Amino acid sequence: MSISPHKQVALKFGLLICVLLGYFGYLSYEYGFATGGIVTALTWSFFVLCTPVADAGFILDFPLRLLFGIRMVISEIAVWVVAFGINAIVLIISPASYSTTVITDILHTVLITPYPYWAIIVLSGIGTFLSVHFGDELMTVLHHRDRAYFHSHHFKHELILMAFFIVALIGYSQLITSVGLSEVLH
Repeated sequence: MSISPHKQVALKFGLLICVLLGYFGYLSYEYGFATGGIVTALTWSFFVLCTPVADAGFILDFPLRLLFGIRMVISEIAVWVVAFGINAIVLIISPASYSTTVITDILHTVLITPYPYWAIIVLSGIGTFLSVHFGDELMTVLHHRDRAYFHSHHFKHELILMAFFIVALIGYSQLITSVGLSEVLH
């Protein structure tokens, strides 16, 4: 039995929400409701700021695109603002929260060490926004009646963006290896 692409995306979105809620439940049980909420938000912000694909932002990008037609590139900007805002507040009011998990400890190190770790955020931003752009274009093509639209208007542009995305991923990989984060993340 084959599932339509729209149902596959909705299923993945539902599973992602379940994982996030389960993680929050576990952390709340382990550390208390407030700390669990803070650490869940920090973990989410780690995946926004320190991974070069729109994985965590998908929680907001996808429903906003489907419900209101907001392009995912625009909603991803809001996602990044929220992620930076969460970290600014936690760094001020509860910096000890970063020492709760390995991921939040790595996030703390990245945030407070401009050189070389902020390059991880920059490369993640490049990769994320390029991947979101590809997702937006794919959704536009899927909804466009003339499939040749993509090939006649955007194909060369998309190939150039894909090359930049690959370069960003390679740079990201080399950077996390050179600063010793790859051993911690594996």
